[in-house]
Amino acid sequence: MKKDIILSGVGGQGILSIAAVIGEAALAAGLHIKQAEVHGMSQRGGDVHSNLRISSAPIHSDLIARGAADLIISLEPMEALRYLPWLGREGWVVTNSAPFVNIPNYPDHEALLSELRALPQAIIFDVDAVAAEAGVARAANIVLLGAATTVLGLDHDALRAAVGKVFGRKGDAIVEMNLKALEAGRNAASK
Repeated sequence: MKKDIILSGVGGQGILSIAAVIGEAALAAGLHIKQAEVHGMSQRGGDVHSNLRISSAPIHSDLIARGAADLIISLEPMEALRYLPWLGREGWVVTNSAPFVNIPNYPDHEALLSELRALPQAIIFDVDAVAAEAGVARAANIVLLGAATTVLGLDHDALRAAVGKVFGRKGDAIVEMNLKALEAGRNAASK
């Protein structure tokens, strides 16, 4: 097994929590992982991305080469487009369709969505709306992860256990909220 994943979004959206859950699930499966993070201006709503590499064989670099990513998981549509040059020919994009407009010259939203919808393998949905409808608005990032589980290649039960491990120190209510978010995202992607 090998998955090279780009996680992207805007500071404060929970990209690094997604990486932590995937990483825990991969380690529990006995896989090798490497991760590189760029926080940018994360405290001011800037670009945040992470390279997450998972493999059954040893991994020698934590960075993903252009054109080699198997998956882009993005909480922000413009950020998903930013990392398309890293996506491999058979790669998937799983992204939020709701923009996080944090700059005055943010591109036209419909043009962004049109470009994303033109991709051969993409799951694009309003993560924020699904999270709100499920009553887990604070866990929109895990809703997105739930959608990505349909193409991630990791065991769903291992991901559920990883959610428990990552959020366990915050209490049972937070774990349950994130498990509910994971299922809401998985169900949204299945539609």
